[in-house]
Amino acid sequence: MLKTMAQAEKDTVMAVADLMVTAAKTAPKGSGRDTVVAAIVSGEEKARLAQAMRELGEEYKEDFIIRDSGNVENSICVVLIGCKDEPFGLGNCSMCGFENCAAMKKAGANCAFNVTDLGIAIGSAVSIAADNRIDNRVMYSAGKGALKLGFFPQNVRVIYGIPLNATSKSIYYDRAAGSVLR
Repeated sequence: MLKTMAQAEKDTVMAVADLMVTAAKTAPKGSGRDTVVAAIVSGEEKARLAQAMRELGEEYKEDFIIRDSGNVENSICVVLIGCKDEPFGLGNCSMCGFENCAAMKKAGANCAFNVTDLGIAIGSAVSIAADNRIDNRVMYSAGKGALKLGFFPQNVRVIYGIPLNATSKSIYYDRAAGSVLR
């Protein structure tokens, strides 16, 4: 059997994506309660994500989202990490800026524990990519596209996407505003 460099790169990126999802799951949680969810998109689903991002960029008139859609299109896969909208039900926390979880929920805000745990999970995931020399970039825009497509259940309102690639020069590095890689 002869395995080409291109195939080895693709296989490695997909294996690292699996490790990243696991790292997100096992990342420390602020109170031990797990609201983190993750998935990997590639192939046709990744193409749908890139298209949804392009549409959002046009709708919002935001060049960076259109630029990011080109990055997603040119990536091997995208790791999506989000958090469920599940307030902890504490009567006196107020870390979210509201008096309690009921007031936060009524205002449509997000639980500080959930969003903080999401950030820790993303940090754990991208450290796996970095340790394995896989090019990556955390993107709000990819998460927004995933929300538009309904990739996670309705109780997941905050998602970030992390496209992955393995090239001699990272496609995520020179990203001047308005530039689109295609």
